[in-house]
Amino acid sequence: MAKAELFQKDIPENERIFYYENEEDDPIKTEEQDNHIEVGLPENYQFIPKNPFKRLYGSILYRGFKVFGQYYERGYWQTKFHGREKLKEARGKGYIIYANHTNPFHDVFGPGIAADRRIFTIISPVNLLVPGIGKYLPLIGGLPLGKSKEEKAAFNEAVDKRLAQKNCLVVYPEAHVWPFATNIRKFPAGDRSFKYAVRNDLPIFTMTTTYHKRKDTKRGDLPRMDVYIDGPFYPDPKKSEDENRAMLAEKAFESMQKMSKKSSYEYFKYIKKSDKKTEKKSAKKPDSKKK
Repeated sequence: MAKAELFQKDIPENERIFYYENEEDDPIKTEEQDNHIEVGLPENYQFIPKNPFKRLYGSILYRGFKVFGQYYERGYWQTKFHGREKLKEARGKGYIIYANHTNPFHDVFGPGIAADRRIFTIISPVNLLVPGIGKYLPLIGGLPLGKSKEEKAAFNEAVDKRLAQKNCLVVYPEAHVWPFATNIRKFPAGDRSFKYAVRNDLPIFTMTTTYHKRKDTKRGDLPRMDVYIDGPFYPDPKKSEDENRAMLAEKAFESMQKMSKKSSYEYFKYIKKSDKKTEKKSAKKPDSKKK
């Protein structure tokens, strides 16, 4: 079974499988998720720190995050980035990257290396409890989703401000981490997360992580990664907000599906439980007739 490890160990072959009921099942769960504990934000949470020393500390941490990210991505995972030149088309304005959610730590560092500017990533409040890195996520650009009406308003205000500052917003529309998954799952929230691009009239890009065999076996069977940037895709001024959200969601899904087919190695298998039952039934041979 996959675990949330910064330096992922090779998983025994007989454990590289996850049987799921639906695409919102979580192969990796925190203790809070296991116990069905709802995680909220601290009281009076500041999405954009007002304290100048905290902002300075965050800026320093982000630089360290970028340096370590270079080693982690290009060294540990042997990641190659393709299509980064497409981001130049968004020069002079903010933009949003929509990415597939397939590795808990690559999904922290990867967009920071792929993007050509500072990133801010929409995260779940439960991510703040991830051992080791959780408490630092807001300082390096994590924007946790709010629960209350006031938190949601402050969150949206922070997102719009970061985009107005010509930064990059990162969104994982699949919502759930499926380690090493080579297919694109439906977006549980539908087109809702595409409202950020529409209301700010900004382009979107997709970032799709694909998996391939390594040439060396130093890390066992662990795959390496290729990351593909695609886009830009723009809101249509002739369409309504709802129409634009639906259009951008469709384009993002189609783009990610197309790029995901570049994966050449299925390290980890995902099988729907209903398919497993069907396989078992078909595997049973009918009794031969007695003469």
